[in-house]
Amino acid sequence: MDPETTQRIDAILGRIKDPESGISLDRLGVVTRIRYNEEKREMYLFTDFLSHLPTCNTCRGIAVAIISSLMKRMQEEFEKEFPDITIEFV
Repeated sequence: MDPETTQRIDAILGRIKDPESGISLDRLGVVTRIRYNEEKREMYLFTDFLSHLPTCNTCRGIAVAIISSLMKRMQEEFEKEFPDITIEFV
């Protein structure tokens, strides 16, 4: 992946913050790997939110709702930044 694309991805992950802690997604490390197929215009983002889930059932429900909103925000931001690329979360 070229440095400009990497920089754009880092910028997206840097501006999306966890609403509870205020820490950006790049610092949380929830995106573990990115695969980009320039020929097919596809980007796959591998995420790891599950290892961050609490054990308390009530807390887990809240965390799942937060994760859902973060995933939606990431989808929106990546589609805005890369409108001609198909974005998939794995």
